[in-house]
Amino acid sequence: MNKKILFPDIHEECGIFGIFGHPEAANLTYLGLYALQHRGQEGAGICSADGTKLYIEKSLGLVAEIFNEKKLKKLPGHIAIGHNRYSTTGSSTIENVQPLMATYSLGSLAIAHNGNLIDIDILKSKLEKDGAIFQSTSDSEIILHLIARAKSGEPIERIANAVRQVSGAFSLLIMTEKELIAIRDPYGIRPLALGKIADAYVVASETCAFDLIGATYIRDINPGEMLIINENGLNSIKIFNSVKRAHCVFEFIYFARPDSYIFDHVCVNTIRKELGRQLAREHQVPADIVIPVPDSGVPAALGYAEESGIPFEFGLIRNHYVGRTFIEPKQSIRHFGVKVKLNPVREALQDKRVVVIDDSIVRGTTSKKIVKMIRELGGAKEVHLRISSPPTIGPCFYGIDTPTRQELIASSHRIEEIRKYTTADSLGYLSIEGLKRIIPNSHLYCMACFNCKYPIEFQSKKINQLELFE
Repeated sequence: MNKKILFPDIHEECGIFGIFGHPEAANLTYLGLYALQHRGQEGAGICSADGTKLYIEKSLGLVAEIFNEKKLKKLPGHIAIGHNRYSTTGSSTIENVQPLMATYSLGSLAIAHNGNLIDIDILKSKLEKDGAIFQSTSDSEIILHLIARAKSGEPIERIANAVRQVSGAFSLLIMTEKELIAIRDPYGIRPLALGKIADAYVVASETCAFDLIGATYIRDINPGEMLIINENGLNSIKIFNSVKRAHCVFEFIYFARPDSYIFDHVCVNTIRKELGRQLAREHQVPADIVIPVPDSGVPAALGYAEESGIPFEFGLIRNHYVGRTFIEPKQSIRHFGVKVKLNPVREALQDKRVVVIDDSIVRGTTSKKIVKMIRELGGAKEVHLRISSPPTIGPCFYGIDTPTRQELIASSHRIEEIRKYTTADSLGYLSIEGLKRIIPNSHLYCMACFNCKYPIEFQSKKINQLELFE
């Protein structure tokens, strides 16, 4: 039997959720993780605290598969943090599922991390030489060791000093027996928002988690901020010197849910729709219908259709109940991999000139299968591929699982060559200038995947930017 992975181009990062001061902390964390499931489907975990002790439940799989009423009853207390995992560093094993929990001289703590630390081999090597034993291959465990091995200071001081020693992208939730601490890296690469439900405070990767539990958005955790939440309320500490912000622009293009508000409360759906409008202004073509590659292509396709005046149709139907893997039959079936997840609506596509809107092209293999499927199974007369982001030419080191530069088709092929490879009748990408026109305060965003200008330098021997781009 052949076990295959669906659409292995760009994967979600991770989702984190935390709550302080609610009698049903674990239950609400479960719901928050359910809303954030799109950010990671490999594993999930919840850790709770009742003021004296930490409790944890985690496993591989989806949130609804892992947790039930019986397991949630094992998580008492008014504080909880949760994590949805997609591996960016470390393998997909139960040891790497977060939150990670540890006991040290001052008590117990747990950590949930969205992002990716860089130069981790240098830090890990130093810690191992000092006698540290690692239980996982996750970069997040490094922060636990740095906290535990501090020679002096109260827990908050130790946490701040530990985080100052790491570099990269990190939106963190750290929980002790009595406190919830939220930390965001000085660049603000990954989103992290603060909300409130009744007298309880909540923190989440995206505001869609607030909507599900009825919480109200207050503000974002600021870049470089450590926010301490305990029985005395909120205490904000700036633990990093000011640097230029570098929010991840791909959150708007693909990762965040359309109904979320991220990066100082900007609506994801509105941005995606405007990207589609800009794409239509840059790359119009005579056509009969506009269709999205669901789900992330839907808002951009609506924007493209409205701007161009070409009717919008759902020409591809997505199967929402596909797991991360499937078993392919021994007898070969044409386009099997893409057909498991998408299927064309022949009545909508037959003999039509079709504009297909997708959010990105990575390796190009999936786009090629989709174009061929629309033409061969859908019966389309013409297939025009339009991408609501610029060509992806650089891998991400800050919490997104992207291929190496050599695997990114746009890094080594011209647009016309990519068009020929995908077999589309025409191909148009959104320009970087067009992207910047739509994104508010675009100078505050990391666009390294489109321009190879990385905001954080690398010192690691294992990850050398110059070597990667030679």
